[in-house]
Amino acid sequence: MTLYIIGGIVVLFLLWLVATFNRLTTLKVRSTEALSDIDVQLKRRFDLIPNLVETVRGYMSHEKEVFENVTKARSAIMTADGDPIKRADAENQLSGTLKTLFAVAENYPDLKANANFLDLQREIADTENKIQASRRFYNGNVRELSIVINMFPSNIVAKVFGFGEMKFFEVDNEEERKNVKVQF
Repeated sequence: MTLYIIGGIVVLFLLWLVATFNRLTTLKVRSTEALSDIDVQLKRRFDLIPNLVETVRGYMSHEKEVFENVTKARSAIMTADGDPIKRADAENQLSGTLKTLFAVAENYPDLKANANFLDLQREIADTENKIQASRRFYNGNVRELSIVINMFPSNIVAKVFGFGEMKFFEVDNEEERKNVKVQF
């Protein structure tokens, strides 16, 4: 009888161990997938920007500095470290230059009415919204993973099998936390 009780306890422990390991694996894969989703949206934005710049350039030939800033920000992304978290600064810089580009475009009534510009502006705005949603989704998955990794007794399983916490997407620059002020 005692052997059955010990056997039952061992089986229950192994079932719990497998379930906890599978939960940690699922959360890690979901977090990695969410990070990949962010990359997909960033790539989409990255590909749209040259089309936007070319459309706007014809109307705003004397706004050279704006184009240079967009190009520099886009280049910074290309040369940034492969870690998407570290690339966040370069991506945020690009977002800021795009805001400036759209703000300057307000001075050009013909450009504002141009169908190509309007389509590209909508596409980029849609992409920016998708990037934000992807980042929130990623942070939610990282939060769930962190909770399981830090809770007892699953933290023991996480430690034994080498599950580590992932970093949240955060705004590191205090300037980016402030409201944008556009002046002409």
